[in-house]
Amino acid sequence: MTVICEGLIVKRDTIAASPAGLVAYLQRCFSGARIRSAYEAGFSGFVLHRILVQSGVENIVVNAASIETAANDKVKTDLRDSRKLAEQLHAGRLRAIYVPEPQQEFRRQLTRTREQIVRQRTRLANQIKSKLHYFGLIGEVVPDQAITDRSLKQLEGLNLSEELAYALSLLIAQWRLLTLQLAELRQKFRGQARSDTALERVYRSAPGIGAVGARVLANEIGNPAQRFHNERALFKFTGLTPAEHTSGENVRRGHISRQGSARLRHQLVEAAWRAVAVDPALGIAFGRLAARCGKKRAIVAIARKLIGRLRACFSAGVLYEYGVCV
Repeated sequence: MTVICEGLIVKRDTIAASPAGLVAYLQRCFSGARIRSAYEAGFSGFVLHRILVQSGVENIVVNAASIETAANDKVKTDLRDSRKLAEQLHAGRLRAIYVPEPQQEFRRQLTRTREQIVRQRTRLANQIKSKLHYFGLIGEVVPDQAITDRSLKQLEGLNLSEELAYALSLLIAQWRLLTLQLAELRQKFRGQARSDTALERVYRSAPGIGAVGARVLANEIGNPAQRFHNERALFKFTGLTPAEHTSGENVRRGHISRQGSARLRHQLVEAAWRAVAVDPALGIAFGRLAARCGKKRAIVAIARKLIGRLRACFSAGVLYEYGVCV
């Protein structure tokens, strides 16, 4: 840690990574002082933030990518990072990220756990197909298609060697367990939706957003009209804002910033592909944009438009209307 008082570094120290130990350290070394602190968001969540705030410390959590770094600064150490944070906090150049309420963190564990399980099941399906490819069983004996319970039953009925059958049985058992867990999670989602009807109704009214998508958006964003003061802030959070390079009269916009939530971008883009097929207004906008900049860029613009329209629906207290610009 680095401690700055009235523009001067007054203390630098290293202590164990313990929230309670840090609070005790601050109370012992800086009793009676007004303390402002900052740390980078990371895998450890917001436990430290909440403990510091409860202890009277004015703490903020910052995005590591938003910390200013010189272009020629190629050295990164904890010591240098600590000093940068302290100096920029003292100068008022750090912006805090949104810290969710504990209840929101608990609720979104279901959707995030589902995302992890889906990835694990996909990996298992690829491992099963890899073994089938290796022994020439894909195509002629077993159809080259997505792994389903039906195709697995067909596979189990084949006359395979004892070793291969046993190896496949282990992977198949894991795949079926994960499939069962996904079904159980869907039941949990229904329970969440029943207790969260206001958000659920608006999100489900939009094209391309189903039961899982609505839960992801509700748990990650909540009510976008209440949380974000304008569309630009919402687009920035989702990482759907185009990067811009401007010099004089030359303005060039590049790829999206990708600085926001990757899971939200994925969810919104997937919803946008379905939405352009059922919402005439979005379909027309997609066709016009695709002709100018290609389908990949066009669908990102549609995803941005879709979440912007949803924010407008929440702001006006209405459901999404197909073919209507809001």
